[in-house]
Amino acid sequence: VQLVESGGGLVQAGGSLRLSCLASTSISSFNHFAWFRQAPGKERELVATMSSGGPTLYGDSAKGRSTISRDNAKNTVSLQMNSLKFEDTGVYYCAARKGRIILSEMRNAQVYDYWGQGTLVTVSS
Repeated sequence: VQLVESGGGLVQAGGSLRLSCLASTSISSFNHFAWFRQAPGKERELVATMSSGGPTLYGDSAKGRSTISRDNAKNTVSLQMNSLKFEDTGVYYCAARKGRIILSEMRNAQVYDYWGQGTLVTVSS
């Protein structure tokens, strides 16, 4: 399975971006998708994660400003980000997992089996 992110770029603070993650196969069998961000010199952190028929979780910095969604017909997972801040700058990675996990595990990057190459988001202040 390959995941390919798109939609990154340069945006001014306060602006919006919509990131997309296109899977090479049907995503209907995947239970969990997530978006992680890695800023220069920092660890990868959760932006948002969702489970099929289950909860959606957001990282503290993304709450209220981001929305994760999936479209099984298009094999796509999206991340809508609004009111972007300079601190949102980083490489955004899409991740996926087929096997179901519990809520407390969904924030952990290590539980995801498939990863994209990332798309760079740069927010200018």
